[in-house]
Amino acid sequence: MASSRETIRGKDGSFSAYVAAPKNKQAPSILVIQEIFGVNQVMRDICDSLAEEGYWAVCPDLFWRIEPGIDITDKTDAEWEKAFHYFKVFNVDKGVEDIGATLAWIRAQGSKKVGAVGYCLGGLLAYLTACRTDVDCSVGYYGVGIDNYLGEASRVKKPVLLHIAEEDGFVNKESQAKMKAALKPPLFELHSYPGRDHAFAREGGKNYNAADASTANRRTLDFFAKHLK
Repeated sequence: MASSRETIRGKDGSFSAYVAAPKNKQAPSILVIQEIFGVNQVMRDICDSLAEEGYWAVCPDLFWRIEPGIDITDKTDAEWEKAFHYFKVFNVDKGVEDIGATLAWIRAQGSKKVGAVGYCLGGLLAYLTACRTDVDCSVGYYGVGIDNYLGEASRVKKPVLLHIAEEDGFVNKESQAKMKAALKPPLFELHSYPGRDHAFAREGGKNYNAADASTANRRTLDFFAKHLK
């Protein structure tokens, strides 16, 4: 497995992306959408893991307008403070535009099928990617604020898988109920994880739960295998 940094040309300027390459260069691609910590080691590890599973994995730097190359962890209060600042000033609509530009770049490299997967803020962006682009399928982990965009669900044309942490400190039960009521099969597949808090699949994080992370990740890989391979 090899990795590289590539430059994506977007509507408002250029930004970098981490790319992990599979052995089979004709493999489908997955666009990996960052959390609020930038394209950090967690995101790069996810890309590398997807490459090992036989996908091109591309993670664009969506915070480039704020500060290019943000790469922090969830380990200190100071980093959390920075991360929440980035979250507050981040422009969601511009972020989806950048995802669209990345999707176009991936297709230009020859990928016939492209999926997306996002975590936290990226979970919301993965949902909006399904709403606003021609991505072939999309997966969101504990997306924050999806209930504010349920009016766009009718625009979704391709399958969407969402993982919901039932005790998510950033997504209350009312918001979860709205999502479950509005996002129905056959295009939407929702899985709830009882007792789990936000970021239960972030390996090394305080809320990490190995069993449910494994279940969610297996569901994700099965979903991608069904719709991309």
